[in-house]
Amino acid sequence: MTRSAPQRKIRVVIAEDQEMVLGALAALLEMEGDIAVVAQARDGRQALEAVRAYKPDVLITDIEMPEMTGLEAASALKGSSTRVIMVTTFARPGYLRRAMEAGARGYLLKARPARELADAVRRVNQGLRVIDSELATEAWVETDPLTDRERQVLRLAAEGVSTGDVAKQLNLSAGTVRNYLSEAIDKLGAANRIDAARIARGKGWL
Repeated sequence: MTRSAPQRKIRVVIAEDQEMVLGALAALLEMEGDIAVVAQARDGRQALEAVRAYKPDVLITDIEMPEMTGLEAASALKGSSTRVIMVTTFARPGYLRRAMEAGARGYLLKARPARELADAVRRVNQGLRVIDSELATEAWVETDPLTDRERQVLRLAAEGVSTGDVAKQLNLSAGTVRNYLSEAIDKLGAANRIDAARIARGKGWL
């Protein structure tokens, strides 16, 4: 009698900057017989390194992380064999829209029941999308007016980085940085850069 080969487990990397949440997500998925957590990362850069080293089927990542955001990590993996699921506290249509544009296949809120994450891993691994339907509808109602460069400049400026230092980090002139900030403030109808960042974050655009 021929014995069938054991079913291959879905290989997963998890990226989350809150250690307690990272451990909890890994523990929950390890309880599933068909899923194996092959690596854990605490920021987007570590996540990319882990994906390149372990070549998982699925990357589960938070959005807001140090070094590199989950959105930037997803964008860097666009076109690769690793499918990306965003797991976040932010129920913001703008984040969902940007996640989809970055190539993510799933978008789940941390408030959802734990069993939904394992189900999402299986469905995304099969090539399906897993997105909250109500949030998906809202995501396309209001368009993000910021360009990627305006977003970069505004994010750094809102963190208190001086115009000169922003220019050095992004290899731009100080005048160009001021122009990007002015454009972003004008597009968002904001009073200043701090107000612009507040509006953009509230929409999930930053």
